Amino acid sequence: MQFQLGAEMAERLFIPPAHGFYGGKSMFIRTVFLALALSGAITTASAVQAAPTASMPLMKADGVVHIRSSHGFDETVTRLKAAIAAKGVRFFDAIDLQQQGAEAKLPIAKSTIVRFGNPPLGVQFLQANRYAGLDWPVRMLVVEEADGSVSLAWTDFQFMAKRYGITTLDAQFKMAADVAGAIAADAAK
Repeated sequence: MQFQLGAEMAERLFIPPAHGFYGGKSMFIRTVFLALALSGAITTASAVQAAPTASMPLMKADGVVHIRSSHGFDETVTRLKAAIAAKGVRFFDAIDLQQQGAEAKLPIAKSTIVRFGNPPLGVQFLQANRYAGLDWPVRMLVVEEADGSVSLAWTDFQFMAKRYGITTLDAQFKMAADVAGAIAADAAK
């Protein structure tokens, strides 16, 4: 695939040199940002070719648990936050992915990521493998399907254990799976 850096992207990538010089740490940081931007732009260009729309069905993925909600999208998000609070689990944030798409002029169906967790439990996974931080805190996705139904989805905890090669925390993964499943069930029923 051929890729050209547009003038707007080039302007966004300009990072003024620290203390008036272009070498050393400043140059390294600029190079890293440029590489990240180019990889993201190439990925974005590939995604634009597929042109996902708001009416496309949810794609299935390995290691992902899905359940249907009995409620509309907004009610499911509200119920999910309430279920997290009722379990005494820490709520971190909710990210409106449809809004993010709209800001990028890339339409998608309603979808929100809700991040939550129990640090005394989740940090144990990070102690076993720091890269488990890619999946912690827990991320639960609420999506509106093409038919108008609503689903909740999250990464299967056994999949995470295998992904990060964590073999000594089976009870903790089971506990996390049970809590996340109960939270999702409460939000969906």
